[in-house]
Amino acid sequence: MADKLRITLAQLNQRVGDIPGNAQAVLQARKAAGPADLVVFPELHLIGYPPEDLVLNPALVEKAAAHLQMLAEASAAPGPAMLVGAPFVLDGALHNGVALLDQGRIAAVRLKHELPNYGTFDEKRLFQPGPLPEPVVLRGTMPGVPICEDIWQPDVCRHLADFGAEMFICINGSPYEADKDTLRIENVAKRRAIDTGLPLAYLNRVGGQDELVFDGASFVVNGDGALAVQACDWEEQVVSTNWTRTAQGWRCDRGELAELASDQEARYCAIVLALRDHVERSGFTGVVLGLNGGIDSALCAALAVDALGAARVWGVAMPSRFTPAVVCERALACARMLGIRYTQMPIGDSVDAIEAMLGEAFEGTARDLAEENLRARLRGTALMALSNKFGPMILSCANKSALSLGTATLYGDLAGGFAPLKDVYRTQVLELARWRNRHVPRIGSGAAARVIPEAVLAAACEAPEMAMSTGGGATQTALSVFGDAPQGARGIGRAGNGRGSGGQGAVVGAGEAMPGYDILDTILCEMVEHDRSAEQLVAEGFARATVSQIEDLLHATEFKRRQAPPGVKLSARNFGRDRRYPLTHAFRTV
Repeated sequence: MADKLRITLAQLNQRVGDIPGNAQAVLQARKAAGPADLVVFPELHLIGYPPEDLVLNPALVEKAAAHLQMLAEASAAPGPAMLVGAPFVLDGALHNGVALLDQGRIAAVRLKHELPNYGTFDEKRLFQPGPLPEPVVLRGTMPGVPICEDIWQPDVCRHLADFGAEMFICINGSPYEADKDTLRIENVAKRRAIDTGLPLAYLNRVGGQDELVFDGASFVVNGDGALAVQACDWEEQVVSTNWTRTAQGWRCDRGELAELASDQEARYCAIVLALRDHVERSGFTGVVLGLNGGIDSALCAALAVDALGAARVWGVAMPSRFTPAVVCERALACARMLGIRYTQMPIGDSVDAIEAMLGEAFEGTARDLAEENLRARLRGTALMALSNKFGPMILSCANKSALSLGTATLYGDLAGGFAPLKDVYRTQVLELARWRNRHVPRIGSGAAARVIPEAVLAAACEAPEMAMSTGGGATQTALSVFGDAPQGARGIGRAGNGRGSGGQGAVVGAGEAMPGYDILDTILCEMVEHDRSAEQLVAEGFARATVSQIEDLLHATEFKRRQAPPGVKLSARNFGRDRRYPLTHAFRTV
């Protein structure tokens, strides 16, 4: 019976579908683990997590099985055993599982029992649940190997403890969202450890995958709930942990206790890592974005530089005849501070040409949303041409407030392959920009702390002109940054009235004053994140007319969010994976 164990936690980035690459990472980590007894890999590491419907392709499962067998044979060479997450087909049913590879064979397989089916997860559609698992036998000890969701309910860990488990080694694919570190450690891992008296090693993957990003931040807690090891967040890390058998059972020796990122840095790093992996794995040369002197585009450019380096970021200013000179001055100042490529591409002549083309059809009508949206869509067209010609991905700079209200223009500022601020409210955009001007993020490529001009920050603090200044098809960029709104186009847009395919909405209540961003975002957050009704918000003191108009816009502009680019999930309820409302419905709460 062993009295000492060395367990290596391989906190790695995966690429979904890259089975040979992920398998090679397993072998490299095993070699780096040195004289360990066991090296552990994250959930479904062999195929990447989350695989979504890709895992339903029999060819992928067959290829994974072949590579798992290759890894099992490699375990015959001197070195540690391996715990590798992979899909398994047993009796015709597809399972999410983990294999213990040791001494040249697959020594044991355990299947995930608790399948999450909420928020970003729909594993019950993909996998069949396994039975309550029993421990595995490893070199003189019996660890239980619950998989991710298995520890979020007490049953699996209690069952393992009842059947003789001496410790828990939990592999995870747990996506980031705000405050999740505390939730994992305090509310889940420590509870399972204290409840059973057994130590728990929690291994999480790191990296971006489409709209999800994984922060790593793996850890070990002992049976008394004390934190013994804390890996870093946002970076790959292979962590050795040392274990000692005591009179009370196994205990992990105190090891590295990395300091995790603050809330603001974590949010910033989440976007950087997600953007980096998405661009790299999509095969683009870099990114291009409309750099327009506003806070959204300035922050997106800074995030892109931290993700990819200044040489791979291209900012393009596209002024029209309505654009004040100060706007282009801010855009140029931003580009210079970041050291990125900058191009000014006036669109006035192009706007005139399209308006002339539409002249006969528009004859006898007043200038309104239709003409206004031409400018935003021309900017989207110009960026798409640059992307097609030179290979960069377009970044959409729309934030969550604009997406909530429908003030981002379809085929205009919603054009793009990725929206870094899709889950960031407008007030949070300003907070992140201020944070970035004071700090260099731990995983960023940008060298300087100050990357956003003070003039841009100052302008961002002004009263909200964008959010309620035109109808559902209007664009924040055009209104608040380029100054493109023609006179008389102020007011709240009710998208449900339906005028035009992309600029759906009539401008009503011209000249009405709107609340500041803090109030606006508070209302939106309560409605989107917490499903608070309009009546509840009115009872808390918010103006009934304002709440009603915001609710109307939120529900009436779902069609835009369905067509928006993907963007990284940061909150407990992002648009897309977490919140899936009907495109059309009549329900209102006031």
